[in-house]
Amino acid sequence: MPSPHVLVLTYDLKDDAHAARVCELLSERGARVTVFSPEHFQSTSRVDLRYVDGAVRRRLHTNGEILDLDALTALWWRRPTPIVPDPALTDEAIARYTVKECHSLLAGLWEHLRCPQLPARESTFRRAGHKPYQLALAAELGFRIPETVITTSEEAFLDFHDRHDGRIVTKPLDIPWVEGVGGGITVSRACEPVTARDLAHTDALRFCPVIVQEQIPKRVELRVTVVGRQIFAAEIHSQVSNRARLDWRRYDTHVTPHRIHRLPDEVAARCLALTDRLGLRYGAMDLIVTPDGRYVFLEINPNGQWLWIEHLTGLPISEAVRDILLEGA
Repeated sequence: MPSPHVLVLTYDLKDDAHAARVCELLSERGARVTVFSPEHFQSTSRVDLRYVDGAVRRRLHTNGEILDLDALTALWWRRPTPIVPDPALTDEAIARYTVKECHSLLAGLWEHLRCPQLPARESTFRRAGHKPYQLALAAELGFRIPETVITTSEEAFLDFHDRHDGRIVTKPLDIPWVEGVGGGITVSRACEPVTARDLAHTDALRFCPVIVQEQIPKRVELRVTVVGRQIFAAEIHSQVSNRARLDWRRYDTHVTPHRIHRLPDEVAARCLALTDRLGLRYGAMDLIVTPDGRYVFLEINPNGQWLWIEHLTGLPISEAVRDILLEGA
């Protein structure tokens, strides 16, 4: 029987500790692992699809290898970098056009492979990442969610602010950073309280949507990682750190305790139901446990990080990712 062959779409393993850890575990099980990122596709790789007598054959030529993509046992959408134009393309319009065409080729190629994919096929996990869709579906499944408005309206924002006596937070709808600000600076933005200065600029909402939510009191925050049918829940005691109090992603792990958490059965069932409805085989959820013990859903990331949780709690998440990638074999 041939060895399992897993294709991992990510950038260099030296810069992706999550992929490096899982690839190591896969290799220990005898799997063949190929890492590929489309960034330099034009310069270093080739693809050919052949349609003969009703059959399709797909080949990827990269790093001196010829990969039979129809023989893959799993594809892992980790964190591939976008295609950049080959330096030989000096006309910017032509360069942009060819990159779009190459992206279309690869997107269609991955979408129609027969092997299982993690977290899902691209069209599925892109849709699953839409926060308005997540919130509506979570509420439908019985999760408590914060009262929320997603708006480009100054009037709607101010009405929400007044109804909650200013105890509200804002979040980006999709992209948590802006590149090239002020001549090259990258500005990141997480969950932020609304300040008096923000209120002076609410007319700018017409340019860009924002998520606005009531500020939920926290006992602890949870990172709930779902891998297939397994659930790994970790408490993040963010309230002991001034830096991480509002958003634990301002990582303060030296001060913030992390512990294994036992989810109530009904909450665990909702977590599995949510990934099922989203079509995901992997998902990293953020929840709040309030001081009175209520579980409040915030969001799910179809490709969220987990390694720091594993290191701090011992939860075997990497092994679970390895195992689900081997299921296709």
